[in-house]
Amino acid sequence: MGKLDGKVALITGGNSGIGLATANLFIQEGAKVMIHGLHVDEGEALVKELGPNSAFHQEDLQEPTSTERLVKATIAQFGALHGLVNNAALLVRSNLDSTDIDLFEKVMAVNIRAPLFLIKAARPYLRQNQGSVVNIGSINAYTGEPRLLPYAISKGALMTLSRNLGNVLPAEGIRVNHFNLGWVLTPNEYKYK
Repeated sequence: MGKLDGKVALITGGNSGIGLATANLFIQEGAKVMIHGLHVDEGEALVKELGPNSAFHQEDLQEPTSTERLVKATIAQFGALHGLVNNAALLVRSNLDSTDIDLFEKVMAVNIRAPLFLIKAARPYLRQNQGSVVNIGSINAYTGEPRLLPYAISKGALMTLSRNLGNVLPAEGIRVNHFNLGWVLTPNEYKYK
């Protein structure tokens, strides 16, 4: 028996890097996992590899209504939701000179608006199941990085979101955890060599 037998998790950005490693671990521990990503072909291939305790749902988290659809798809597939991992992030190399309004808004939409509204959409199910939220942050929330200005700002906001809801939601039986990770060499990082 695994530690997560009978549990259902939704992992954003679950088709590569940290999200994929998390999905693999959850499935090994007995959970059923809804994997979110942008690319249907990759997602479907991944589900074939991971087996019947996994499913894939494609959404662009820049779309405001994507969060509701993603939670609904998880409930439709598995009938419950015990855990939400907000892992997806738009990582773009940009500084003060190269950051324009459109770029800034895209990063904020994926990196902070989507986690907030995913938590809101998942809240009734997490409350019912005494569930938990895990937000994947970055050390850049503390220090920034000259070429990651919008990303660092968004991760600072995510940390504040986690602290706020980490104080509020336990009264409803929902745990909120936040991990500020250091740099991790994932397939997406190779794009920015």
